[in-house]
Amino acid sequence: MGNQPPEAGIRVPPNALREFVQKLFVGGGMRDADALTMAELLVATDLRGVVSHGTWQTLGYVRMMREGRVNPQPEIQVVTSRGATRVYDGDGGMGHLPSIQAARFIATAAREQGLAAATTGNHFHFGGAGKYSRMAAAEGCIGIAVSSHRWPRQGMILHAANGASPMSIAFPARDQPPLVLDMATSFVGWSEEDFERVPFLYFKQLGLGAAAHAIGGILAGIWNADRIPPASQWESNQGGFFAAFAVDAFMDEEEFLTQMDRFVRECRAADPFPGHTQAELPGNVEARLEIEYARDGIPVSDEHREALETTATEVGVESPLAEYDHTRFQESPTS
Repeated sequence: MGNQPPEAGIRVPPNALREFVQKLFVGGGMRDADALTMAELLVATDLRGVVSHGTWQTLGYVRMMREGRVNPQPEIQVVTSRGATRVYDGDGGMGHLPSIQAARFIATAAREQGLAAATTGNHFHFGGAGKYSRMAAAEGCIGIAVSSHRWPRQGMILHAANGASPMSIAFPARDQPPLVLDMATSFVGWSEEDFERVPFLYFKQLGLGAAAHAIGGILAGIWNADRIPPASQWESNQGGFFAAFAVDAFMDEEEFLTQMDRFVRECRAADPFPGHTQAELPGNVEARLEIEYARDGIPVSDEHREALETTATEVGVESPLAEYDHTRFQESPTS
């Protein structure tokens, strides 16, 4: 599932989609509160146009819980705490649940102490990294979120180093959209011809992937013996690292925001890349879509709709999506 606006589908109000998805996760065995957290995070991701990591993932997540591969009702614990640092254990559940706790902790602790960091482990997928780094930025901090995963066989660790581990860094701004880097650390597939032509691209990709695996994976404990099946009942193959730096611990916050606004504004005034009508920094498009989709509804492609309705059928929940057939579009909703 790509992250371009769909060319055909319906528009669904965020609140309606959130309520529907919450019911789907409850149908998959989750507690109401955890199901709401999942729905809120996935719909927030949809609102920013990051379709690949939004509610599109619901079918796969629910099936994994129903198949007994992911714990639907984890008991998340803080296993160590020292100063402004914490280590969270996700108890084999979805990674979103300990990750949102870690993101909230670092944002609050950094505002009080200047710096804060946390790791999460013993859980499955945590989704898009940007939703966690943005929480720190909303509190006047620079936020970082990184994740990595353990491959089925330890001999495949090279794939984790060069895999699609996500990382995000978010910076607050005042009037301009926030600067939010949110990306996978792998962005080109292997090609011997391309490697001979632009080898630095592959070396940089490997470097990013290896760093993400070290901090979001090894440091997060994904290779610890008690988290590797069959010692663990669950397919808890992912970890996360989260950090926040309070801007006012380094300089006057108002001056920083003024300079960030000027920086973002001047970059957006530059000539755009060929084929684009507007120059944007990372996170700017997501900010624009968030406003548009909150107002007009989230565009849900036919394929996306089918996945949600298949989930509903499997867990015995009635789908409300037919109510929005009147919003159907046949071209890009942002065109």
